[in-house]
Amino acid sequence: MELISKAKIWAKSLKRDIVALWLAARDRRVPWYAKVMAGAVAAYALSPVDLIPDFIPVLGYLDDLIIVPLGILLAVKLVPPQVMAELRAEAASRVSRPTSRTGLAFILAVWACCIIFLAQAFL
Repeated sequence: MELISKAKIWAKSLKRDIVALWLAARDRRVPWYAKVMAGAVAAYALSPVDLIPDFIPVLGYLDDLIIVPLGILLAVKLVPPQVMAELRAEAASRVSRPTSRTGLAFILAVWACCIIFLAQAFL
């Protein structure tokens, strides 16, 4: 049972960090390269559409279990620690979760390109 409670705490901290990264992408104290990484990770994590749909066996959950946490870890390391601490506190106090229309548009564009490429390859 201890493993389950640790996993729940870790998942909550990931959710908080995603919101903190969303805030970091808009904070003037964050360097531009950290803003780009934070914005990309937050947009992907907050997007309602996955790059790899969950119904695809094994690969569908690969992005949720490996890619997103690694992206969060990298983006958090790029943001200055004192700024990240402030943003985490602000993220923890927020009630509503932001959404990313930019992330949605990007994922839909990737899927559209894949469909067009496959259509041209097989037609």
